[in-house]
Amino acid sequence: MIRLQIAECACPPPQRGRRGIRNGRAARCTVGLALAFLVAPLPSLGQQRAKVYRIGYLGVGGPEPTDQTPQQCPIRGWSNWRAFVEGLRGYGYIPGQNLLIGCRWTEGREERAPALAAELVSLKVDLLVAFATVQVRAAKQATSEIPIVMAGVIDPVRRGLIASLARPGGNVTGPTDTVGMQLEGKRLEFLKEVVPKLSRVAVLSHWGSWGSAEPNLFQREAEATAQALGLTLQFYTVRGPEEFAGAFAAMTKARAEALLVVPEPFWGGQEQRIVALAAQSRLPAIYDSRGYVNAGGLMAYGVNEPAIRRRVGFYVDRILKGANPGDLPVEQPTRFELVINLKTAKTLGLRIPPTLLIQAEEVIQ
Repeated sequence: MIRLQIAECACPPPQRGRRGIRNGRAARCTVGLALAFLVAPLPSLGQQRAKVYRIGYLGVGGPEPTDQTPQQCPIRGWSNWRAFVEGLRGYGYIPGQNLLIGCRWTEGREERAPALAAELVSLKVDLLVAFATVQVRAAKQATSEIPIVMAGVIDPVRRGLIASLARPGGNVTGPTDTVGMQLEGKRLEFLKEVVPKLSRVAVLSHWGSWGSAEPNLFQREAEATAQALGLTLQFYTVRGPEEFAGAFAAMTKARAEALLVVPEPFWGGQEQRIVALAAQSRLPAIYDSRGYVNAGGLMAYGVNEPAIRRRVGFYVDRILKGANPGDLPVEQPTRFELVINLKTAKTLGLRIPPTLLIQAEEVIQ
């Protein structure tokens, strides 16, 4: 019987080389597990060596077709995905062995989130992990029973996703990136320090950033900070990477003097391209994560995102062991890091003040 064969199959992780999967038996087992996840309920505990848990993952930007499993999850993926998997492994959950993950991606199209969330719920997963506000809201609307661990959400209380940080209530919990948007003010302050005569700042955002229910929230709060600093913000919104070039051309035409890139899950995988366009436009830019600086960006200030993604494993473990998600407090980051690329600063003819260098977590020479 197929179900019995799958349950008794010990599936070692696939060994990959230049020509793809070399371990044929591992490949067959992986496919068998994928089929079990998609079309059949798991065997009873008496028929298997250990319980196999099933997680649904709802994210924004999906992996390349050549780098995804049959369940549409990344095989290797970007740094945040790797950190998420590392966090699960730290608590003993090994994808392909005692854990099955099925992924769905909105690919920047918010309207897809409800249907994809419902699809994951229909697979009768033990738990959902949802990344970013739109996806978490869609998951919450799709189910009130399946536990949901969120990640990549700013100010979940204000967005109506949880009742409070200390006692979220309902079926949603998880680590949050920040409780508000105060970091945008700090980023603008850092830009002003690097470019003292700065007056016009271009702001690059993705259509639907922060959740379509509050489309002007970021703009209102950022403009309040900009006014205090004597800055004028110029907003440029794109729906996809194909609109990047046009946005940067518009920034040049409007004589923007610096760039603030709004934190956005959809930017995942687009860091190199954004950094290259900023360099081509000779715009001193500040971002939310060090990945941009490693790619040649000038500065980044924000939370340690991989650390937060690893922390998701703690919530997954607690819930799978019986904890009520509504009773698990939502954690806030307490440490923020400033990363500076001196080589990029020199290329732009900028001098980084010693006061900033002292604050920097890392300075790339």
